[in-house]
Amino acid sequence: MTPKIDVSHLTNLFQDLCRINTPPLKEKPIADYVQNMLEGMGLECIRDEAHIATGGDCGNMIVNIPGTKPGVPIFLSAHFDTVEPNPNVKIVIENGVIKTDGNSILGADDKAGLAAILETVHVLMENKISHGYIQLLLSVSEEIGLRGAANMNHDLIKARMGYVLDTGPPVGAIIYTAPTHDIFEVDFRGRAAHAGFEPENGVSAIQAAALAISKMNLGRIDEETTANVGVIQGGVATNVIPECVTLRAEARSRNRDKLAAQVEHMSAVFRSAAKELGASVDIRVNREYESYMLREDDPVIGLAKKAAESIGLPTSLRAGGGGSDANIYNRIGIPACVLGTGMRAVHTHSEHILIDDLVRSAQWALAICMTAAAESVA
Repeated sequence: MTPKIDVSHLTNLFQDLCRINTPPLKEKPIADYVQNMLEGMGLECIRDEAHIATGGDCGNMIVNIPGTKPGVPIFLSAHFDTVEPNPNVKIVIENGVIKTDGNSILGADDKAGLAAILETVHVLMENKISHGYIQLLLSVSEEIGLRGAANMNHDLIKARMGYVLDTGPPVGAIIYTAPTHDIFEVDFRGRAAHAGFEPENGVSAIQAAALAISKMNLGRIDEETTANVGVIQGGVATNVIPECVTLRAEARSRNRDKLAAQVEHMSAVFRSAAKELGASVDIRVNREYESYMLREDDPVIGLAKKAAESIGLPTSLRAGGGGSDANIYNRIGIPACVLGTGMRAVHTHSEHILIDDLVRSAQWALAICMTAAAESVA
């Protein structure tokens, strides 16, 4: 039988984690906090040198938990960073919901996953529960393109498969596929002129960019593909025809042919708009991460479902629309799926989580560790 989760201990742990301000590249305070906690349990924490590549103040943390019995070696993973700073977060608990006062993000993405993992380890150690070999892969800089996991020392990963606790409800959701993600950096260049005296001598880079956006297929393209223009910067004053504008845009798809078609469509529209208005355009497309697709009969999914069944948790397979560290782990040949943690309205100041979901996440992670210990190593 899976031991019960101490609701009060887990809730306090989650709040403590959320109160540590950890935007991307500034994760050292929470890494130090977690390392102190885990070393207090007698575990060794390894920091890699990913921060050299990311420019951050801290590398990823890899924790080895030696098995007390044979079983399938697995990892549990979460990321330290949050999408934006929340140095003055004020946490409110009402009717079983943890949220903020509305002036900042909560940080449940991904401190809900991190809290569930740490609580799992706490329960395993405190209750001396038999388990197989477990690793914790705790990454940095996830929110800015999975950069921590991409620059992790992958030689340190000994697990056969793993679970990334980093998506929304319901707890029991298993993300078996996620898209490839391309980022556009686009520079329009027109010609500056005084907007009052001689506007006809200018070529507006903003107008060229606007023309392109107005003709572009954006939003949900189909069930596998999305696209967005998210950032536009340019201009110096209202009385100057803007010479330069920079755009940042993206396209994602779980189908590579569809992604290639969307990228080409967007590129062609950028070029056409620039030509129509007499501007020039420079387009750079960078791949953030590659897609992955697992099968329902893959062991990593089978183990998650079997563990959920052992605690009476319904499961469902879902396709993801965003990336996670699982994209990186699958790319290097280690099967990994993403598990629902119950975080809601993430990346907004309305972010919140139900205490019940937080508990269910920890119960599931614990059940996965216990189930893996009973599985064949072959």
